[in-house]
Amino acid sequence: MPWDEFGLISACFRPLSVAEPGAFQLTDDAAILAPAPHTDWVVTADALVAGVHFFPDDPPGSIAKKALRVNLSDLAAMGAKPRCVFLTCAFPNDLDKAWLNAFSEGLGEDLQAFGVALAGGDVVATPGPLTLSITAIGEVPAGQGLRRSGVRDGDVIAVTGTIGDAALGLDMQRAAAPESLDGADRAYLLDRYRHPTPRIAVGEILAARAHAALDVSDGLLGDLRHLAETSKVDILLDARRVPFSQAAARWFEIDPAAKERALTGGDDYELAFSCAIDDFSAIFESLAAVGVPVTAIGRAEAGEGRVYRYETGRRQLVAVPGGHRHGAEANGSAEP
Repeated sequence: MPWDEFGLISACFRPLSVAEPGAFQLTDDAAILAPAPHTDWVVTADALVAGVHFFPDDPPGSIAKKALRVNLSDLAAMGAKPRCVFLTCAFPNDLDKAWLNAFSEGLGEDLQAFGVALAGGDVVATPGPLTLSITAIGEVPAGQGLRRSGVRDGDVIAVTGTIGDAALGLDMQRAAAPESLDGADRAYLLDRYRHPTPRIAVGEILAARAHAALDVSDGLLGDLRHLAETSKVDILLDARRVPFSQAAARWFEIDPAAKERALTGGDDYELAFSCAIDDFSAIFESLAAVGVPVTAIGRAEAGEGRVYRYETGRRQLVAVPGGHRHGAEANGSAEP
């Protein structure tokens, strides 16, 4: 076997823990942590499996970064500042030292970039597939954690960044991109799929002003349905206002049907949120100050948890939420 558990922890993971004193440099059975005064813990966990969430031959550093970032995105959606993470790795026996070093280097780069420490976890061998699970812990001012259930009648519905890039990046990696799409657009969309950006600064801003939020991981239409159902309101989406990147727009010019894929595909990890109409301008300005664009794409009204979309001036019920659901057809799978 080219690696062993304790050697791997010592060489690759222990250096990533020094920023969290309660991790004891991974020398104990568990970490001892306490939240900062006047804050609540926000705790989330996500698993990523080769062939489902990433391609087995993706660069190891990219795999590590995506595993971390999707968890940090969950913290951001609730307005939390990340504190530390716990990483469980089920590594195939045949991974070599170069792969493992590249994985830990990618993880270390992102831990440093986002100000997060590795506080513990586990390493096991598996015949496959490669499986990663991260538990992330963040802190939010006491009582200010954002929920999905806070959308109010009359709220603006808005989204950060651009939508659909990751779904198109996945399609491109499946060799489904138009042949005429240029190299720069291909590189941009692939990067958006492999390296989502957790909107941590956005979440901290929204915690003080927004009524509800979530990250767009299961597709915009599906995640708006989650907001509507949990908050017991109807959401009216103006699909003409959904923000798309220039790379996505050029893809749509070649293949107009791809726009629907962009609205329903997952892995964007932008934040969708609701706020009072009177607060939107202030939120817009605050997000612009941290370099994050935000677009109002609809509104909420009293209802029964439905999503409607406008495109030609007529209201159309979104009957089935888009996006990937585990246990259902694997339309979000990374399998080619």
